[in-house]
Amino acid sequence: MEPRKITEGVFWVGAVDWDRKLFDSLIPLPDGTSYNAYLIKGSDKTALLDTVDPSKTETLLSNLRGVERIDYIVVHHAEQDHSGSLPAVLEKYGEAKIVCNQKCKEFLIDLLHLPENRIVTVADGEVLDLGGKTLEFIFTPWVHWPETTSTFLREDGILFSCDLFGSHLSFPGLYYDDEKKVCDASKRYYAEVMMPFRSTIKKHLERLSGFDIKTIAPSHGPLYKDPFCIMDSHRDWVSDRVSNTVLIPYATMHGSTELMVEHLAGGLYERGIKVERFNLAYADTGRITMALVDAATVVFGSPTVLGGAHPHVISAAFLINALRPKLRYSAIIGSLGWGGKMAEQVSANIGNLKAESLGTVLVKGRPRPDDLRKIDELAGLIASKHKESGII
Repeated sequence: MEPRKITEGVFWVGAVDWDRKLFDSLIPLPDGTSYNAYLIKGSDKTALLDTVDPSKTETLLSNLRGVERIDYIVVHHAEQDHSGSLPAVLEKYGEAKIVCNQKCKEFLIDLLHLPENRIVTVADGEVLDLGGKTLEFIFTPWVHWPETTSTFLREDGILFSCDLFGSHLSFPGLYYDDEKKVCDASKRYYAEVMMPFRSTIKKHLERLSGFDIKTIAPSHGPLYKDPFCIMDSHRDWVSDRVSNTVLIPYATMHGSTELMVEHLAGGLYERGIKVERFNLAYADTGRITMALVDAATVVFGSPTVLGGAHPHVISAAFLINALRPKLRYSAIIGSLGWGGKMAEQVSANIGNLKAESLGTVLVKGRPRPDDLRKIDELAGLIASKHKESGII
């Protein structure tokens, strides 16, 4: 792979990982990913912005084979998919200094055991002049770690945004022509990684609106020639607006809970409400998190297993609780054989949600007509709540 020229003196030198299928041993990667590193050559100094995942160190070094000197290595984020090749780059370029903030310095020393004398710290808003190429450092903490930083290249209007605006998407060039696919991948990335920090991201977006940004170069996925589209999408995702959608993550063992889910979904549809239902035995976690970005209501469906909730449902509840989406309402439906604490267990795992509980509908065994009437009542209650909130 060869370096890819973005503009005069600015190059992409990262690595595309077409075959990676899982991130952080948790996040499915249906389209692979990339680890974006950038080289900026000024008339006086040269800077490398980030490195790549350790599995792609040789790719990065190959892309840098014609570079005789690197003066600075800017580290935006200490997580190893960004910093993991630092030891190899520091060994090759003995004169290079790492540039990062104080918190990032501490993390790099802990995670990679880097020598402290190779690290120079900078403050928020500080600039680094490379000679005709001026780097301005913009602290963007909690996107999604506390030390995260972005860099703005003033002369060319390029925002190197680290994980913000990123996507797990392999790409053959610098850009991707299918705007919908990129936005979809970025929404998935936001949902899985950034959603718990939406209030903080909202503030960072307000600050970034004061910069004359012409191109966005994130740490994962393709670059954006039109920064306004992806920034507007993020403004929508971090807003308090929700859609007229009910998310139903559920598990079923002998079909009883699934019958309840089907009846609820039908009742909601008749009332003009969109339904996103996910059988947790097969569902793509990423698609669930994407639906969470906009959904107004979540209804958990679970059978009772050994006196408690199905493990798939507990796992989904735990994940949704950790992501802290902007849900307005929640409910629980499910079946039992003789008793148990299914509903209590689900409720105990969603304490972070600021969602109004609309109650629980439990049935013994296969739902009877009276049970289905209760499901209809729940559908009606959800619809009335959506109307009251101006969602419908």
